[in-house]
Amino acid sequence: MNKRINFEDTIYVISLRIKMIRDLMKLDTDAGLFYRQTMSDLEFINSTMDMLSEKFLGNLKILDRDAEADNILAVEWDFGQILNQISNNSGMFSPVDYPEMLTIIATLRKNSAKREKQIEESYVPAEQTMSGTVSKAEITGLLGSP
Repeated sequence: MNKRINFEDTIYVISLRIKMIRDLMKLDTDAGLFYRQTMSDLEFINSTMDMLSEKFLGNLKILDRDAEADNILAVEWDFGQILNQISNNSGMFSPVDYPEMLTIIATLRKNSAKREKQIEESYVPAEQTMSGTVSKAEITGLLGSP
């Protein structure tokens, strides 16, 4: 895999995939036709977000780091919303028909929350940077690893 990552394009594609799932949930289609692919798409989104977060957290010199963090967090929020929609039985997939779905969704939700927390801890939102607060990530970047 290419070592360089284009955060903006990757986030855009992940957002589109989440929107596609959201749109699917609104349609009156046969759940059996789309269940496996939808679960696979959710797992793909999760693994891509893992990779994206890992690259973000591992590179303190990303241009517009705060903006990228905000974008990653926005996608995590969208991901959490679609997971909630699926697990709350407000879509086409019923836990009665797909009992393993709740376990899959719980795992994905846990991974998303972990990434979200790591991203939030790694930067200071734009409104806080004006106050002179320095994030843990900035201190590590300035002083180097212990």
